[in-house]
Amino acid sequence: MTAEFSGVSGGVITLKASGLLKEDELQSVQQKMSDVIAKQKKVRILVLVENFDGWDPDGTWNDFSFQDKFDPFIEKMAIVGDKEWEELALLFSAQGLRGFPIEYFVPADSGKARAWLASDA
Repeated sequence: MTAEFSGVSGGVITLKASGLLKEDELQSVQQKMSDVIAKQKKVRILVLVENFDGWDPDGTWNDFSFQDKFDPFIEKMAIVGDKEWEELALLFSAQGLRGFPIEYFVPADSGKARAWLASDA
C-alpha cells in the first residue's frame, strides 16, 4: 500500500491511497496532516483512491485519537475512488458520525469533488 500526503493548497489537504491500507501507514499520513492542521487551523481533505485493495485485516483500526483531536478543524472531506469502495469507504471514514460532511465521488467526477470542497455549501 502507498498512503501518501500529497500536499496542501488553498486549505485543501490532498492524500493518495492505493493497494492494501495498513494501519501504520494511515498513522504516518495522519501525523503529517496534524502538522498542517496545526498551522492552517481549518482544512478540507481530498482523498484520491486508485487501485485500492481494502484495509489490512490484521490492523486493529481502533485508534481514534486523530479524529478526537483534529475533527473540529476539518470542514469537509471528499473521497474519490471506484464505485465498488463507496459504501466501505464511507463507513470507514465514519460519514454521519463526524462533525463535518463527507462525500464520495467516482473518478469521472473528481472535478465535482474539488468544486464541492471549494464551495461553502
